[in-house]
Amino acid sequence: MPHEVSLITTLAAGFGLALVFGLIASRLKVPAIVGYLVAGMVIGPATPGFVADMGLASQLAEIGVMLLMFGVGLHLSMGELLAVKKIAVPGAIVQIALATVLGMGAATLWGWNMGAALVFGFSLATASTVVLLRSLESRGILESQDGRIAIGWLVVEDLACVLALVLLPPLATLLGGNAPAGDEAGGSLLAAVAVTLGKVALFVVLMLVVGKRVFPKLLFRVARTGSRELFTLFVVATAIGVAFGSAKLFDVSFALGAFFAGMMMRESEFAHRAAEESLPLRDAFSVLFFVSVGMLFDPRVLVEQPVKVLMVVAIIMLGKTFGAVGLVLAMRYPLHTALTVGAALAQIGEFAFIIAVLGRDLGLLPAAGHSLILVGSIISIGLNPVVFSTVGPLTEWLKRTSALARRLAALEHETAALPATVDESRLVGQVVLVGYGRVGRRIAEALAERRIPFVVAEMSREAVAALREKEIPAVSGDASDPAVLVQAHVATAAMLVVATPDPVKVRKMVEVARTLNPAIEIVLRTHTEEEADLLREEKAGTVFMGEHELALAMAGHVLARMDRPSAA
Repeated sequence: MPHEVSLITTLAAGFGLALVFGLIASRLKVPAIVGYLVAGMVIGPATPGFVADMGLASQLAEIGVMLLMFGVGLHLSMGELLAVKKIAVPGAIVQIALATVLGMGAATLWGWNMGAALVFGFSLATASTVVLLRSLESRGILESQDGRIAIGWLVVEDLACVLALVLLPPLATLLGGNAPAGDEAGGSLLAAVAVTLGKVALFVVLMLVVGKRVFPKLLFRVARTGSRELFTLFVVATAIGVAFGSAKLFDVSFALGAFFAGMMMRESEFAHRAAEESLPLRDAFSVLFFVSVGMLFDPRVLVEQPVKVLMVVAIIMLGKTFGAVGLVLAMRYPLHTALTVGAALAQIGEFAFIIAVLGRDLGLLPAAGHSLILVGSIISIGLNPVVFSTVGPLTEWLKRTSALARRLAALEHETAALPATVDESRLVGQVVLVGYGRVGRRIAEALAERRIPFVVAEMSREAVAALREKEIPAVSGDASDPAVLVQAHVATAAMLVVATPDPVKVRKMVEVARTLNPAIEIVLRTHTEEEADLLREEKAGTVFMGEHELALAMAGHVLARMDRPSAA
């Protein structure tokens, strides 16, 4: 037996206590995340008894962040992310500025200098991606419009944090801190910004041009071996390897590197299987993230500085939330979307720690500031699931009690119903096309060329607005919701074409469509042969598998069944 088993003891203590306290939290009707945080506190240095290796715990937690972000990338395409850029980019920038100002104001009241106030304020401005993803996944809204906006918002925050980590060292002496050691000490601020932006741009281009082609082909070759363990190994190696390589070569975060790796892997027809195979590892290691956060907790700060702790928590959970809600409403998004984004930002996490540590090392942030950021993070992370759970009830209560709230909630219906100007002749015997991604767009183009009437049902409000500008009938919303298919006039349609591969939602769409229109013909897409066989056994409809060839095959089938000749 080896004498040094700190990795094993850290894993055993972390997983074991997380399980125990997670179960206790669930029995008490408290979010399991709270139990994971308590487990970290128990094995942290601030409590008596066994103390786990904090260095190892933080590295294990980083693996969880990588796998989690990789999994999100497998569910989101670049197109879906770009579809929310009009709200995510300006919203994130303004919200970061607002939260930074609030944090700086509090620090100034405490007598801190400008440098300390700036680092402290910025540390409170960015939310934890891990916490957000766990909240979205637990509520099944990860791939919803609200979920995509929240994720896009945090991706912008991630990029802002990368830039801040580069700017702090050359700015340290100007802000009253210490000159950084190494080559950065005499570096030019403009040069640092240019190099950082250049590296990030090069990384994105490399992933979009090379990764988009290489990763799916490699995954296909591995899948052809028939070995499940090799398939899982390739998925995990890609997630961690790309994350590590991107951090070392391009100075982007591990999380952002893994996220882009997942998005590129999504181009493969085996992406759905890759997400399923990596799910157990993602869940296990993401638990260690919360355990590692709990290990940082020092209860003395609650006794020594209770007023400051309350101010920090108020900035994180009230100031950031109200600011985000106001920004989203100002951009004419519905009330529910605004409250969801606000809840997503009512916490801070991994980047707050990194920036706080850098600020402390540069002599900018006092030790008290570092402690307040850690405590603010732990409290906000523990309460964030509770905040998320109030979104639905709060939305309904506001609509019942406030005329303004009802008008704001009505914004959701601007694109959720067909315009009255749509010719009724286009709503009889038409094709209802669900999804306007790469596959859906090609099918729509083929239908338009043959002048076959169709109605698009799409999650993205921006995509629906763009279609309406082209005078294409479209409604926004989740087509597994009967109301969306009703708005698309599925009851009088000749065919339902589902160009999205989600097997659970596909079955709901098929059920709703056949209830409203028993004679309707249905065409579906899927990612895997197993799903295709199951859908065929259930007689759900004509099933196609793949993506690029699939789009052409589906379009040809639809055109032929609609009694119009397809192109040779």
